[in-house]
Amino acid sequence: MIDRLFAALLTFALLAGGTVAIGSALLADEPQARVVTLPTVTITGQRAGAAIAQNEPVEPATTQVR
Repeated sequence: MIDRLFAALLTFALLAGGTVAIGSALLADEPQARVVTLPTVTITGQRAGAAIAQNEPVEPATTQVR
């Protein structure tokens, strides 16, 4: 029987705590948002290996579709 009372008390405490947490978050003063501007990044370098994607005039898979 004590486990049922404990479960009910724990559930009520969690609901009450959640209500208080949400209520205090809604009523709190909102701080000013800081805007940070990062410097521009310049990438120098080359890709290793062959080209990643190539456009061909006729794709091999499309020649077999009818």
